[in-house]
Amino acid sequence: MSAVSTPLYASKPTFSPEVQMASEGHNMEPRRKLIIALIAASTVLGLIIFLIFCLWIYHRKKAHKPHKDSVHSSDVVKGLALSQYIRKYNSMKSNSWKLGCVSLMDYKALELGTNNFEESNVLGKGGFGCVYKGKLGENLYVAVKKLEGITQDAIKEFETEVELLSKMQHPNIISLLGYSIRDDTRIIVYELMQNGSLESHLHGPSRGSALTWHLRMKIALDIARGLEYLHEHCNPPVIHRDLKSSNILLDASFNAKLSDFGLAIPDGAQNKNNIKLSGTLGYVAPEYLLDGKLTDKSDVYGFGVVLLELLLGRRPVEKLAPSQCQSLVTWAMPQLTDRSKLPSIVDPVIKNTMDLKHLHQVAAVAVLCVQPEPSYRPLITDVLHSLIPLVPIEMGGTLRITQRASSAAVMPSELRKEIFA
Repeated sequence: MSAVSTPLYASKPTFSPEVQMASEGHNMEPRRKLIIALIAASTVLGLIIFLIFCLWIYHRKKAHKPHKDSVHSSDVVKGLALSQYIRKYNSMKSNSWKLGCVSLMDYKALELGTNNFEESNVLGKGGFGCVYKGKLGENLYVAVKKLEGITQDAIKEFETEVELLSKMQHPNIISLLGYSIRDDTRIIVYELMQNGSLESHLHGPSRGSALTWHLRMKIALDIARGLEYLHEHCNPPVIHRDLKSSNILLDASFNAKLSDFGLAIPDGAQNKNNIKLSGTLGYVAPEYLLDGKLTDKSDVYGFGVVLLELLLGRRPVEKLAPSQCQSLVTWAMPQLTDRSKLPSIVDPVIKNTMDLKHLHQVAAVAVLCVQPEPSYRPLITDVLHSLIPLVPIEMGGTLRITQRASSAAVMPSELRKEIFA
């Protein structure tokens, strides 16, 4: 055969590299354009979201920006009705300890409401300033505490009181309505307590004539309930540290409320090396006075002194001579534990108006509360339960007026001690 054979591969079509790359490039072009389009769209969308977020932040800050004169509330100026204002106040109650959970009030409105802090509107005076009666709006009467030219201690007490009271809500704790700050002036606004302080009733011109035996027991029970709230229901627990009759306020129905929380402190936070010794002579527990030891039993001691004031009608410290004083606790202790002497030292206003067994029980509670050793003092909860049977039902206790002294038998076991001679 003369024909020349041709190799097998020679019969297949051949493709140049240039033709193959051009084909692949033609297929990739639509995919590349799609990816670029997606990236561009995502970028634009992200920018739009970011701009919207920035605008939201800007408007939010602008809406909450404080006025340079610290005017955050125009409701007071407009004369908000009492019911509306109290509802607004209650809605601001918070579990936060931060300053600002209550209303920052307009200083000018407070100035106007107290007639420029007129002397005739003064309800009382304290270490750092005065408390004035004020009127906000149509029918909201308030107590306005004004602190001027204040020191670092006063500023600290102001901040402590606002922080603590903004968290608390209890029938036997004074209600905080708001505060104001202007230059060196600090103002705290409370609900108005129409009957003033327990001290003014017991030791003022009336000498306790408005306070019957049952009313005094009701007041003692109210105080115990307020302290139990501080010690058992606040988180962390709070030590009042300045419990005294002048810090116990009475409303129109003689309901008692604890006030003045400037020295109060959360239990467990204190360190005797960095806390300044504070309190009022006659009410300060001996262990705190001597070595700075501060516990809830320090408040129990102060309660015991107030209970003695209610029982005996005497001041916590009395002058015997220009340079000599005697504490109520020192004077009363020997006589409180003597059944024959006890009736003769009771406040003359209420003498012979109570069941003797009830009188002995109250004296026993007072003696236990003012024990020099803190561990011998009862918890305020035990004190509370010992007083409930002595207060008439209509006043918040369990005593029926026709009920005889058998109720004294319900004293808690922790308080059943043979302390009488």
